[in-house]
Amino acid sequence: MTDIPESVRAADPSGQVEDVLALPDHLRDALWRVESAGIAPFPSTGLVVAGMGGSAIGADLAAVAFGSRLTAPLVVARGYELPAWLRPDRAVLCSSYSGDTEETLACYEAADALGTRRVAATTGGRLAELARRDGVPVIGLPAGLQPRAAVGYMFVVAAEVAALAGVADAIRTEIDSSAAHLEEIREPLLQRAGELGGELEGTIPIVYGADLTAPVAYRWKCQVNENAKLPAFSHDLPEADHNEIAGWGGSGDRPLAAIFLADRDQHPRVRQRLDLTADLIAPHAAAVVRIETEGESRTERLLWAVLLGDLVSLQLAARRGVDPGPVEAIERLKEELGQP
Repeated sequence: MTDIPESVRAADPSGQVEDVLALPDHLRDALWRVESAGIAPFPSTGLVVAGMGGSAIGADLAAVAFGSRLTAPLVVARGYELPAWLRPDRAVLCSSYSGDTEETLACYEAADALGTRRVAATTGGRLAELARRDGVPVIGLPAGLQPRAAVGYMFVVAAEVAALAGVADAIRTEIDSSAAHLEEIREPLLQRAGELGGELEGTIPIVYGADLTAPVAYRWKCQVNENAKLPAFSHDLPEADHNEIAGWGGSGDRPLAAIFLADRDQHPRVRQRLDLTADLIAPHAAAVVRIETEGESRTERLLWAVLLGDLVSLQLAARRGVDPGPVEAIERLKEELGQP
């Protein structure tokens, strides 16, 4: 049993920390669920994953886990429309945890009109109804999670469907070993997250990543937004060195913190830029944090960084005394739009 700090438990009546720490179980269960869907390998010239929020980030993570092993494009479509360049010989994975995400449903219909091969991943809702009506394979997901807590499921589904579509060789072995690795290091990750929570308390985090850690930086930003109910931002290197770095000198007394996510596979010049950028920002920042990913494979290091970021966001929520579960602003917006 993982020893969860009492301060985190007390501020988490919706049980988000248990869901976050269950990531290893989610990874294994997701592998089983994809296999149980009985989808045979099929030819394609690439995969587009249509999704929003927590249902889309898994595909971003899968793409960088594959890295240079991709033999065809794996891209994410966030919005109501599929890319204009999409051809019928590419596959579309419609990923919606609830099954009622209106943007993803629009992409499902667009993929139908185009005649592309489709796969759906969802707990149910309208997406499951349409897919079953149309004979489209459905990868069933377990209900009861916040969509953002289903990141392990969405990552595995995107990676496995990409392999089925011939976009890259499967990384099932890496996923299995990553699950075992994460189980072993949950306690030290909790401790590390507590320390980082202390460093970042009272600040507005800006998270920088590159290559493997670029989508992880975005994941950290979104988790701080939704769990800690705080503004947070992210950017990629080396792009940030061509614009954003110039703005730090005007930060004034704003409590901005810079977090740099480093990984050994990053280009040597990017790693040099990461250190130099951190040093240049330091005089203008409330805090500068450098984090090096840990693990053997790209997938291990990727998921290590995801889990650490999720735990840091829960630490920040606990220090603010806010329940990380409810996302009232998002629910209110959906109500105003007339969404289920």
